Amino acid sequence: MEKTTKNVPIKEIIKKFWEGTRPNKVMFFSSIFLYLGTHIIYVFIPLYYKKFFDLITSSTDNELTALLLTKVIFAVLLLHLLGWLMFRTGSYIWSWMQSIVMARLKQNSFDYMINHSYTFFANNFGGSLVQKIGRFTRSYEVLTDTLVFNLMPLVVAVVGSIWIAWSIVPILSIILCVWVISIVTFSIFFSKWKLKYDTIAAASGSKTTGYLSDSVTNNIAVSFFTGHDYELEGFREVSNDQAKKTLFSWQLGNVVDAIQSLMIALVEFFVFYYAIKYWEMGLVTVGTFVLAQTYIIELANKLWGLNRIIRSVYQSLADSKEMVDILLTPYEIKDEPNAKLLEVPRGEILFNNVSFNFSDNTRVLNGVSVTIKSKEKVAIIGHSGAGKTTFVRLIMRLYNVTRGHISIDGQDISKVTQNSLRHNVSFVPQDPVLFHRTLMDNIRYGKRDASDEEVIQAGKLAHCDEFIDKLPLKYETFVGERGIKLSGGERQRIAIARAILKRAPILIFDEATSSLDSYSESLIQDALETLMKDCTTIVIAHRLSTVKKMDRIIAMEDGSIVEEGTHDELANKDGGLYKKLWDLQVGGFL
Repeated sequence: MEKTTKNVPIKEIIKKFWEGTRPNKVMFFSSIFLYLGTHIIYVFIPLYYKKFFDLITSSTDNELTALLLTKVIFAVLLLHLLGWLMFRTGSYIWSWMQSIVMARLKQNSFDYMINHSYTFFANNFGGSLVQKIGRFTRSYEVLTDTLVFNLMPLVVAVVGSIWIAWSIVPILSIILCVWVISIVTFSIFFSKWKLKYDTIAAASGSKTTGYLSDSVTNNIAVSFFTGHDYELEGFREVSNDQAKKTLFSWQLGNVVDAIQSLMIALVEFFVFYYAIKYWEMGLVTVGTFVLAQTYIIELANKLWGLNRIIRSVYQSLADSKEMVDILLTPYEIKDEPNAKLLEVPRGEILFNNVSFNFSDNTRVLNGVSVTIKSKEKVAIIGHSGAGKTTFVRLIMRLYNVTRGHISIDGQDISKVTQNSLRHNVSFVPQDPVLFHRTLMDNIRYGKRDASDEEVIQAGKLAHCDEFIDKLPLKYETFVGERGIKLSGGERQRIAIARAILKRAPILIFDEATSSLDSYSESLIQDALETLMKDCTTIVIAHRLSTVKKMDRIIAMEDGSIVEEGTHDELANKDGGLYKKLWDLQVGGFL
């Protein structure tokens, strides 16, 4: 089950964002400096418009006034051009920087996530993990854009307007200041209160998407069980629920807009009311009216989006938390400091009193001690849940043992690097999952520097050529997501070819021929016997016909080894687990 995200501190989110940004900090701060300069220029431009209208209204010499007005509009033009140049330069640097940083954040996330343990990936949905990386990088883009393109211009406009207004008519500055504080306070508190309803609306949207995805994914089951009307009704319910919750969230947004509109009308009234009083006393000019109106319009436009700015910041931080939580989660399986490389000259595997628990109440292996000799072929049998798969996963250190230790050629596997350990083990799972890449790429994954000829030879040994040769693109055929274009038996043969190509000294097969028909199984047996000649081999088997030729058979029950021996010894042992299973399978077949 996917774990719940912890309450990740905002400082940790900022820290992870900064880790991605730091290598490009010069570009980051350069673009911010240019943007800041641009917005400061735009705050001062209204002063020139004030001067422009003051000259018109106080003019006594039209010719001289026209000359002065021309100088004013040229000054305005130069300021606009300077602002345009700074903004465009900043935008170029910002876009360049942001694309690099987003790619780095994505890479950092992937680098850390991919090294998590098998348990981590077993407890999380693959699609969800992919989505978390995407949300993390997109939230960086949204958050930085919001702060730089929305919040910074707002702060500069507010501070600059109030400061300039104070230097001309203090009362206008006070009115603007009270207005800004009122609208900011209202927007912040209302947005925080409204956030829970936005979250509910978003959750209902996710529920609708999940229902839709589930129905589409299981369309075969819908058809087989005539569930079309049932699914339509179910989707209608979740869709209508989403519509109601989304509408309520939107209506709350309309409340914010309505109150902001009212406050803009009120501030405009009071500003002009006091401006008229001061004009009547000869303390302000017509240009002051123009200046006040310009600042009101500018501030209103920027403050109008304050509600969305706050929501965008909150949403970006929320979208980042899931990925940052993963980045802060320590690895469950870690290499020890100064861990050595595993060397496998013989391939002897020793279990010394090994126990393993998934939790305090779930014991899977209980004091297992066994030695698998160099180049010995061992089969492990038992009922489902006996601990067979856990046994081989502990060899590959997908889990850490709870008690005891496992060694290979006298080297404790907890003291060597995980990469060197797994490099020396070839594993063929019961249900192989392939990359959505070519057949050539999938087989070559066992030995990534292998030539095409080596890959094709491995494919022939695993009898993959029997179906590959029939494909139009042969080995260049893409297999589809998780290998869906291939049958189960074909996927298993590709996995066996991959193991043949790897040629590791230790081989582990988890019912490696379970998806093959009898004919295909007989073809592969020769290839497997050739492959196993110089390797230590462990085979997990449910079909006991596949283990008769093994050097030794280990029977497990309830996490313990209950008997060992050859097929002949165990098949004739009255009351033994292997004999019961053998008689059941053979008797059932007969």
